[in-house]
Amino acid sequence: MAAICVFCGSSSTLEQRWLDLAGETGRAIGERGHALVSGGGCVGMMGTVADGARAGGAHTLGIIPQCLVDLEVADTAADELIVTDDMGGRKDVMIERSDAFLILPGGLGTLDELFEVWTTATLGVHHKPIVVLDPDGFYDGLMTWLNGLVATKFVRAGAMDTVLVARSVPDALDAIEAASAG
Repeated sequence: MAAICVFCGSSSTLEQRWLDLAGETGRAIGERGHALVSGGGCVGMMGTVADGARAGGAHTLGIIPQCLVDLEVADTAADELIVTDDMGGRKDVMIERSDAFLILPGGLGTLDELFEVWTTATLGVHHKPIVVLDPDGFYDGLMTWLNGLVATKFVRAGAMDTVLVARSVPDALDAIEAASAG
């Protein structure tokens, strides 16, 4: 069993397809016997993935900064909820408490989290799997741009190999399980 940290959008105005993806992801995490680590919010995809994980039987750990608790968006249904002083502390605890990272579509916060775990992995701070779940090309432009930075030497080629891209929920979880076993 792995503690899988899911980074994803928390907007409450997202299209239903993104919420469906989040729910499917959460349920699959639980059904495969894994635990969920999330940003501790109850809104948008973040809340939906946590609800799906609980429906699938997963233990859910939410990690949320006090400023978001104050906005009343905390996932109070989480099995465990850790409140941090700030966003930086939140990411530190998420990295510490997770065995793998799964990135779903999201905005600036999701990108911040992706780059945090990606950078720390390339620096050897952790050796945990990072998988981007991209069923319809949401991240294709970003990955193309980053691959272009390899030619300019701003990004090492090996850094690009640190992140796996999967096109379906089963493929994403298979990749995490394979990397965790290796």
